[in-house]
Amino acid sequence: MQAANTGYIFPGQGSQKVGMLSELATAFPQVKDTFSEASDVLGYDLWDLIQHGPETELAKTHIQQPAIVTASIAIWRLWVEKGGQPPVIAAGHSLGEYSALTAAGVMAFTDAVALVQKRGQYMQTAVPMGEGGMAAIVGLEDDKIIAACEAARQGEEVAAVNFNSPGQVVISGHTAAVNRAAELCKAAGAKRALPLPVSAPFHSILMKPAADSFANDLAAVTLSAPAFPVLQNYGLDTPNDPDAIRSNLISQIYNPVPWVGTINRFSEADVTQVVEIGPGKVLSGLNKRINADMMAISVNDPANLNDALAAIEAA
Repeated sequence: MQAANTGYIFPGQGSQKVGMLSELATAFPQVKDTFSEASDVLGYDLWDLIQHGPETELAKTHIQQPAIVTASIAIWRLWVEKGGQPPVIAAGHSLGEYSALTAAGVMAFTDAVALVQKRGQYMQTAVPMGEGGMAAIVGLEDDKIIAACEAARQGEEVAAVNFNSPGQVVISGHTAAVNRAAELCKAAGAKRALPLPVSAPFHSILMKPAADSFANDLAAVTLSAPAFPVLQNYGLDTPNDPDAIRSNLISQIYNPVPWVGTINRFSEADVTQVVEIGPGKVLSGLNKRINADMMAISVNDPANLNDALAAIEAA
């Protein structure tokens, strides 16, 4: 049985914070079991790190990625245990795609943890610190942002990479080119052009070396057909073939995240409500700006877990 007209979404990097899931683990001690599994893979106490920090350590890409996937799967397992039904479709924002695929049974949780740790390491080392960056452009049409990036390249790389919601697009590339594009966006009428506190130019072509390295690790992991459709970032499709899923995961590293397109595809699948499984409420906020008629519910503490289960049951 599936949750009628319900889609599940899983967050990516930036959703983490020190102390996340503390209330949920107090109410449901089994949450920590998932973190224990991840800690065995990672070689350090992940639960202790996310509860006590420091924030600077949790912000490191190769730590942040397994932390978010582990938090999301801990919530997912609790959700299923409490009677949450499979969705008609699921998706994850960038890193969140690994959570979605793990929830759908495409890869083992321990494999997912090991993979995203490697993914983070490769992404961090693909571009020397300081040479790449990202910026959020607010209040400007997509085509004008794309044109600004083209004009700003000047032999370097910069592109629109995260289409998060109408009027919110993230650009990524060489630091100087990102700065030039940001100024051109402001000149074209953007309300804001905000540099992001990230350590690498994610989803830009500069991440291609990371994708090439990661392909070897991904090739060594067994993938299965998904138990429910997972709409992948790259290609905006829901393949059943594990080899197609694998190929899309590699391409995703250096290609844009079309989140607006993702939620539009949810609408085409007759989804009327989405449940965000993971720390934070970032995607729920974006979804309200993409489709205000599609109810968005976040699940990350005991209160909203019960609220979400009740909403699904009533649908």
